[in-house]
Amino acid sequence: MKKIFILFVIIIGGSFTTFGQTGSPIFDNFISKLDSIQKQYSQYYDKGEYKKTEASLREMLKLTDNLELPAEDMTKYKISLASIKANTYYNLACTYSLLNKKKEAVNAFEKAIEASYSEYRHAKADADLDNIRKEKKFIALLNQIKQFDKLFILQNSNKYQKENTDSLPQFTYQSTDNRNLKEVRTFFNLDSVAGNGDEVSKIINILNFAHNTIKHNGNNFALCEFDAIDIYNYNKSTGKGVNCRHLAIALNEMYLSMGFSSRYVTCMPKNPDDPDCHVINTVYSTQLQKWVWVDPTFNAYVKDENGNLLSIAEVRECLIANKPLVLNEDANWNNISKQTKEYYLDNYMAKNLYWIQCIDYSRFNPESRYRKNENKYIALLPVGFEFDLPDGIITPKYVTHDPDYFWQAPQNNN
Repeated sequence: MKKIFILFVIIIGGSFTTFGQTGSPIFDNFISKLDSIQKQYSQYYDKGEYKKTEASLREMLKLTDNLELPAEDMTKYKISLASIKANTYYNLACTYSLLNKKKEAVNAFEKAIEASYSEYRHAKADADLDNIRKEKKFIALLNQIKQFDKLFILQNSNKYQKENTDSLPQFTYQSTDNRNLKEVRTFFNLDSVAGNGDEVSKIINILNFAHNTIKHNGNNFALCEFDAIDIYNYNKSTGKGVNCRHLAIALNEMYLSMGFSSRYVTCMPKNPDDPDCHVINTVYSTQLQKWVWVDPTFNAYVKDENGNLLSIAEVRECLIANKPLVLNEDANWNNISKQTKEYYLDNYMAKNLYWIQCIDYSRFNPESRYRKNENKYIALLPVGFEFDLPDGIITPKYVTHDPDYFWQAPQNNN
């Protein structure tokens, strides 16, 4: 059963988050009431009191259906309301299934889909729906939403291709001689953080440090300069987390300050109406002679079945080819919720690896809030794909379909 209802997502170069204050008193009051009923529902569900669970869900649907908002707000919150309704009907389908009310369960599942429910992989595996799994109408409905499965979409994307990239800029990396990077290294005592082990252990230790030191909040666009020291000080002085983009920028500067070539990478979905993306890092290991996937939001890195660390490109290829992937055991969000390979890779990152982009020059404070930026954004797209960007995402200046160019090994620092 999917027990998270309020998935209001804001694209601020970050990932999804649960809903917060919106600026609309009517909508905020609605969310507050809905949250109260949701907590009741969760308690009933956990105790197996499914008739009471059903009543709570019906109350949530009634509250949603009776919500009256100004036309402007109705447009603004249209996606959020659809998500709330879809998830409520989905959970109602689960409840009816658990009560062995098969007809009602299938009908509720159909209404969930009509409201926008599209989580094929979740519905396929959810044990709460086992009582209706052999129902012909349920099978047809499940097949109907397979086209929206995140991994299915990625696996059906067009391939990349080799092409002439002579006119495109080279990717370069700021030198450790830079005064600001020296300050980052000293401020965080990164030599001690990295430890005395081999290069790979240093990469992982710095990842762990960034994850454990700077809190994540995908719904917060930090009021500070976007460099590692200011981001850290903002988090510590306000207690507020920062979104995944700013967390990745902070980690990127830590790596650069220690002499590692590193980029922060914006990972994008295919659907232009999806306001959620995710930003992670890739760091070059001279020990392994390859780029390595690191994600400070979830303290995540990825290996193959033989224990080899993988790059972003390799993870994407493995997802498309259905090859085994292993997520590190301590992958988590804010040291609160554990991440699983099934959710993090097969669902969330499969969605957000459809196309990607980076800046050409990886450096200190690359996206300053207060200073003019001269970044050249470069996107790697599948052949034939044309993006339609949601608000808040910077339009890339250059586009390539050539992964060899995009993932070229570091040539020099500046």
